[in-house]
Amino acid sequence: MARGAEPAGERRRGCGSVVAYFMSAKFLLYLGHALSTWGDRMWHFAVSVFLVELYGNSLLLTAVYGLVVAGSVLLLGAIIGDWVDKNSRLKVAQTSLVVQNASVILCGIILMIIFLFKTQLLTLYHGWLLTMCYILVITIANIANLASTATAITIQRDWIVVVAGEDRSKLADMNATIRRIDQLTNILAPMAVGQIMTFGSPMIGCGFISGWNLMSMCVEYLLLWKVYQKTPTLALKCAKVEESELKQLNVKKESYVKPAEGVQLIVEKDVTGFEPQQEKEISCAARIAEPFITFRDGWVAYYNQPVFLAGMGLAFLYMTVLGFDCITTGYAYTQGLSGSVLSLLMGASAVTGIMGTVAFTWLRRKCGLIRTGLISGIAQFACLVLCAISVFMPGSPLDLTVSPFADISARLFESEPFPTIASPEDKPEMVFATGMPNLLNGSTTPANSDPEMSPEPVPLISVSLLFAGVIAARVGLWSFDLTVTQLLQENVVESERGIINGVQNSMNYLLDLLHFIMVILAPNPEAFGLLVLISVSFVAMGHIMYFRFAQKSLGKQLFVCCTPDPKAVSDSSPPGNTSTV
Repeated sequence: MARGAEPAGERRRGCGSVVAYFMSAKFLLYLGHALSTWGDRMWHFAVSVFLVELYGNSLLLTAVYGLVVAGSVLLLGAIIGDWVDKNSRLKVAQTSLVVQNASVILCGIILMIIFLFKTQLLTLYHGWLLTMCYILVITIANIANLASTATAITIQRDWIVVVAGEDRSKLADMNATIRRIDQLTNILAPMAVGQIMTFGSPMIGCGFISGWNLMSMCVEYLLLWKVYQKTPTLALKCAKVEESELKQLNVKKESYVKPAEGVQLIVEKDVTGFEPQQEKEISCAARIAEPFITFRDGWVAYYNQPVFLAGMGLAFLYMTVLGFDCITTGYAYTQGLSGSVLSLLMGASAVTGIMGTVAFTWLRRKCGLIRTGLISGIAQFACLVLCAISVFMPGSPLDLTVSPFADISARLFESEPFPTIASPEDKPEMVFATGMPNLLNGSTTPANSDPEMSPEPVPLISVSLLFAGVIAARVGLWSFDLTVTQLLQENVVESERGIINGVQNSMNYLLDLLHFIMVILAPNPEAFGLLVLISVSFVAMGHIMYFRFAQKSLGKQLFVCCTPDPKAVSDSSPPGNTSTV
């Protein structure tokens, strides 16, 4: 009887541990992030399609939307981060969640109205009412993106650190899991909403996204509250302190302080620090100047961080055309790749991205955090060498005799009209100055063209090497991204996590914006090879910056692999301390 009771007891304990995991703060955080990311990816994919559909198959509204989003985060990233720092964690998370989802719901309703009454809106006030609707949609969608930025900062850069506690290995595993969720939703969410829009209509797609965000908002709100209840330390938040006080705190960090004593000191500083600030009356001029001062102070604080070079290295990776964005996809179409092949390549990139998150956790355990970033950077750059080689292989449209600025200069200085989308009956089909084929009907050659006039098939050696390098490089890319993310989590003091990560987002958007400007200046396919070489150069510069950071941090111990410093890997050191590995 005793032997028969033992397996039953083990099964009950096993079931109890599974239930405990599903009810833990960590799993609830994953579930909330999955719901939030799924809604975000559906919306980001759909809003671009909606704007193209509304403006007569033109990319103008989509380009304006992208510019507004990038410019807003660039200018307001530090201010958003400062707001995250100055308010309680639950208030920040719930406010940003409600604002984000409410904005998406409102946008969906407005878009449904436009799709239903577009003909009537065109006739009212000479079309100005429809133009105002477009401006309203872009503005509200931009607010949703800013709220999403605040959510990402507070959950992925702050809450996750507190939930992980003092266990850096647990923090690394949680960061990796969050990235795996991102990779999966990046592929699955657009596919889901794309099927709805294809077999239904854009209006049905708007209604589905609005309904999803309404339900998701309620569930996420409840999950945030449950995580907050299960993690009492989320209620304790260090107040903003003066620079002189921060220096004293940094000196104290060198000596070991018990976690309980550290938390108690933060609470005392928080209580005594906020009361005098509430009694002060702020003048009108000071209120007007406050956002500009916050912007300046945020960038100065970012520059003074010990992980500044690591953050800059990550930002430089955004200055690239070597990703699965609209630019690289458009280039692939000009080289003869079909949409089905591209979808398979995107799926392969998601798999290698997940492999990168697995590699990060393994390398961190074996070699330490800083060395993981160095190894990941070398792996990424080595894979991108294939992309540089592809520029000179058969099938590459690179032509150094053609000026990369010929297309834009012809329009600006010779008064040539900008291209427009031609109707299916018009000839010729090749209406873009870049020579991009007609993509609206999914074909790469005009349906009514003379077979003798059709272009010769393009050799696929160059484009195959290009995408092989891009896909393989994502292992190193995502491992490096996770490394810098955890370095920021571990080395930035709690009172500055929001503003520092806000500035980091601004830097990422700045370099991303520069890469779009680079493509606008040199849009013809003959110049794409030069853009690839410039992209590889920026990736190399980013990793050189990280190497300099690693060299300053570890010195001669940098190349002593597989022997991480036990003091940095041990779970006894608080996560706010400066990492040494």
